[in-house]
Amino acid sequence: MIRFVKAHACGNDFLIIDEPLEQGRYSRVAQTLCSRNTGVGADGVEYLTLGDNGGFAIRLFNADGSEAEISGNGTRCVAAYLAQQEDVDEISLRTHAGVRHCRIVERDHPRYRIATEMGVPRVETKTIALKDGTSVAGLAVSIGNPHFVIFVDDETFACFGHTWQQVGEEICGHASFPKGTNVEFVRVIDTNTIAFRIYERGVGPTQSSGTGSSASAAASMHARGVARSLTVIAEGGEQTVEWPNNSASLRLTGPAEIIAQGECFLL
Repeated sequence: MIRFVKAHACGNDFLIIDEPLEQGRYSRVAQTLCSRNTGVGADGVEYLTLGDNGGFAIRLFNADGSEAEISGNGTRCVAAYLAQQEDVDEISLRTHAGVRHCRIVERDHPRYRIATEMGVPRVETKTIALKDGTSVAGLAVSIGNPHFVIFVDDETFACFGHTWQQVGEEICGHASFPKGTNVEFVRVIDTNTIAFRIYERGVGPTQSSGTGSSASAAASMHARGVARSLTVIAEGGEQTVEWPNNSASLRLTGPAEIIAQGECFLL
């Protein structure tokens, strides 16, 4: 039996497990629990442990059982869980992408608003070819994990004669990205606002993404000359991204909500 807490950030949902498992079980447990029909249902599992220095560490496993470097929304969900448990306003979490510092901006349990320092993004232009020969120019963005950002004009986020889901699935596993990549389709609404859709590595289409919001904003600031503070709109809701300059840490602010806690019986 495994105890869990479920939380979401803009519809991007995660299970938080803070009890130790045997090393080989992380992937299988994530696959089992994340199943929408036969499990609890989630985009991923955040395994929370005490780090070597006494602080907190998290490991993220996607719904398909693959391990990822970081989730911005998942990190925020864990911060909300710890804020509930510890009644603290400043929380540092060690991820495979480095330490992320979270600050509780607002609290009205079970809902929280949290600002997270996401580190300094790396942005570079990149062009790839689809299977049908279509050349796709985009921006490769690292925010601790990999992203490929494509700018679109269509309100449905369709591009190259296909839905964004179809294009995202192909690019996610493209040979140009040996470890896979998250794929964002970004529409600039105005100087202060962008909207995006995401095909997440290891999950597929999701309602939102914290690192996806960060990457989409960083790419827009880099290539489209938008404001350095943006409202970023996903299907699941809005987040705010601030990136004062190219050498500064990017700050992501958004909601997180504790949904439920329970126990799951596993073989």
